[in-house]
Amino acid sequence: MNIRHPCSAIVIMITCVMSVALADAPRLLPTGQLPNDVRLAPLRTLEGYFPFAPVDSLQQWKTRAEKLRRQVLLSAGLWPLPTKAALNAVIHGKVERDDYTVEKVFFESLPGHYVTGSLYRPKSIPADRKLPCVLCPHGHWPNGRFFEQNKKDLRLELATGAERWEHAARFPLQARCVQLARMGCLVFHYDMLGYADSVQFTPHTLTIPIEQLGQIKPDQFFTVDADSRLQTTFGLQTWNSVRSVDFVLSLPEVDPARIAVTGASGGGTQAMILSAIDERVAAAFPCVMISTAMQGGCTCENGHYLRIGMGNIEIAALTAPRPLGMTAADDWTKELKAKGYPDLKHVYEIFGQPDRLTATFNVHFGHNYNHVSRCTMYGFMSRHFGLGFDEPVLERDFAPLSIPEMSVWNDEHPRPAGDAVGPSHERAVRMWMTADADAQLAKTISTERVDLDRLRSTVGEAWRTMIGRDLPVSTDIGFKLIDKADKGAYQQMTGLVRNLSAGEELPALTFYPHSWNGEVVLWISPEGKSSLFDAAGQLISPVQRLLDAQSAVVTADLFGQGEFTAEGKPATENRLLTMFDPKLAEGAYAPFTYGYNPPLFSQRVHDLLTLVSFIRNHDRAPRRVFVVGLAGAGPWVAAARAIAGCAIDRAAVETAGFHFANLVTQRDIQFLPGALKYGDLPVLLALSSPQPLWLSGENADRAALIRAAYRTAGAEGNLTIADPKSGDGTAAMVDWLMKHDP
Repeated sequence: MNIRHPCSAIVIMITCVMSVALADAPRLLPTGQLPNDVRLAPLRTLEGYFPFAPVDSLQQWKTRAEKLRRQVLLSAGLWPLPTKAALNAVIHGKVERDDYTVEKVFFESLPGHYVTGSLYRPKSIPADRKLPCVLCPHGHWPNGRFFEQNKKDLRLELATGAERWEHAARFPLQARCVQLARMGCLVFHYDMLGYADSVQFTPHTLTIPIEQLGQIKPDQFFTVDADSRLQTTFGLQTWNSVRSVDFVLSLPEVDPARIAVTGASGGGTQAMILSAIDERVAAAFPCVMISTAMQGGCTCENGHYLRIGMGNIEIAALTAPRPLGMTAADDWTKELKAKGYPDLKHVYEIFGQPDRLTATFNVHFGHNYNHVSRCTMYGFMSRHFGLGFDEPVLERDFAPLSIPEMSVWNDEHPRPAGDAVGPSHERAVRMWMTADADAQLAKTISTERVDLDRLRSTVGEAWRTMIGRDLPVSTDIGFKLIDKADKGAYQQMTGLVRNLSAGEELPALTFYPHSWNGEVVLWISPEGKSSLFDAAGQLISPVQRLLDAQSAVVTADLFGQGEFTAEGKPATENRLLTMFDPKLAEGAYAPFTYGYNPPLFSQRVHDLLTLVSFIRNHDRAPRRVFVVGLAGAGPWVAAARAIAGCAIDRAAVETAGFHFANLVTQRDIQFLPGALKYGDLPVLLALSSPQPLWLSGENADRAALIRAAYRTAGAEGNLTIADPKSGDGTAAMVDWLMKHDP
């Protein structure tokens, strides 16, 4: 196929479900046969296989890493970062040990929400010496920071050589903090949500218990509104980790160039995520979590979009070229040495820093952060932070802390209660998140002021990340002609439009006038290609009018429409996964689905981009590109336009009053996680600026944002807002499409 200039011409029409009865469109495939499309396979889950996508050069990895880091930040609800409110840190209750001290800490990661933990310090700190600092998220051990091993497993740990000292076997989480403090590090061992002193937030399990489904209110987490704003327990836990870096940097003795993070299991996930998004972390050592297999089963490890197109190997690689260490065990990480680790080695090699990657494959032990694994970590910290210890660094016995010695809450500092815990606290946290995100968005776009650069670089990139697809290049596109018939004034052709790199194909139907004017109208509806025909099997009048004007018309079944379904009827809802118990699908933690699979909304935008690229790069080289979306298809067009830019010369969108804010379930075919956080449909439409846009269905207040974006761009003449009193909107839209500028 010939590649043409991206701003030459095509018309893409996406319309509403017609109110009249529709005839069946011509089938391309035999009855009962579905397209050869990878999206028809079962949905991906956290138990799938997540190989690293190879990279050939350092620049290729850097370009990819920038996108992946934005994807992780967006998944956590941290793109852009929330406002950092005052920490109001409290440090108290010092406990003295032989060569280290432990203090109790709590601070506010956002107003009224506390991060709690233990602060270990070396006992003798020279006044002129800055200390390295190690952050320790604990993982999913029972009671977290307060974890105490049972006697049976304690004895087994000692007998197998997993542990060296009884106290360390009994309190392995304390053991690593003690040894690091003895090595001259300041250590902050902090609670994950719902563990130990983190009492404000009840930890949610893999799925919401069925007896709680009816108790969840719209202003809590695990709701369609929260998901539409990317407000999740994963995001809150990640924000707590970011603010933990802020906390340790507020301590005068901490060396800002030597901050590390280490944890195992769920704590390994937190370590991996924090290091991926926060470059203030100079080194990371996530244990028994990095693998191409199971990606993490807790809600705190799963966010919307997080592992679409990547997995934990890529997330870990985002630490490069900073030092990265890891361990594997007889669990989901047991194949790490052969699957994943070689890819990480390659990334460090292309950075020219192979010595900064460390791994130990202790697959004779079960899931752990035992003494053997901890010794690898101690050597890693000593080497990269210049601590001067000979390897292997061995632990000494220690006097463990009791729960009263660790707990940050006492009579002087009472634990949160009343409205500061439970559902009321969830609501308060969500209200703060929403208000902060809305305030940041208002600084970017309002009816009075639009920062176009920030709108595109922040909000536009967010929408691009949520859709997860750029306009395909010509080499990604293929086509198989199925049939061609002469219909007098035009030819009717059927064929399969393919996105070769994505493994997708679309049944398409084309009407090509013999006296073609160089314009192509791509007509796509929530009903698929059947929407071009009335009950008598005749082309509907707007399509006939376009053909009479010598414009070519193309339609297709998008994913979930027409020939993609056994009955030929469009899908009516998203598939929603729940882990382990299908009865809990409705109301389950949505990122178990949308963290691994694009929403149907995104997939249909993918199809539009494929079709635009197919027509744009066709040998017959159309002159202009117009995209029209009416009713249910309007939002898809708005998203495609935001991504394709000037590859679409004109876009016409009828919103029919649709707003993402009105959705009541994550199963809705229009559901898109994050859509409310980034301004709903009006802001998405504002991203069309300064390209020509015809719009109907928005009230004056909502249209004002779009007008402001066009006014700021000096392109008010490119925005046409239809008068709802003018009569036939479709006819007016076709008039606008057929208008030929000088």
